[in-house]
Amino acid sequence: MDKEKLHIRLHVYDEEVEVTIDRDEEVYYRAAAKLITDRYNRYAQAYKGRKGDHTISLMTLIDIALMYERQKGQNDTAPYDTILSKLTSEIDEALK
Repeated sequence: MDKEKLHIRLHVYDEEVEVTIDRDEEVYYRAAAKLITDRYNRYAQAYKGRKGDHTISLMTLIDIALMYERQKGQNDTAPYDTILSKLTSEIDEALK
């Protein structure tokens, strides 16, 4: 079943961006646009006149990507899976 599509405009910093999205993801798109705008505004306020718009955009992207990478690292279950697998093997060996 196809998801219902929605055409929306997002205000991102000083631009309107038109996107077609799945209706059930609208809240995420709007939150993302707000996050980008808030972060960009913070960098623009701190560096306007000293850094160009492109550099401020890159700083914003790095900041958001860093947040993502940190969160992804916190959700990494591979170390736990490895430990559980090892413990399970040791328990199986002990029970034989």
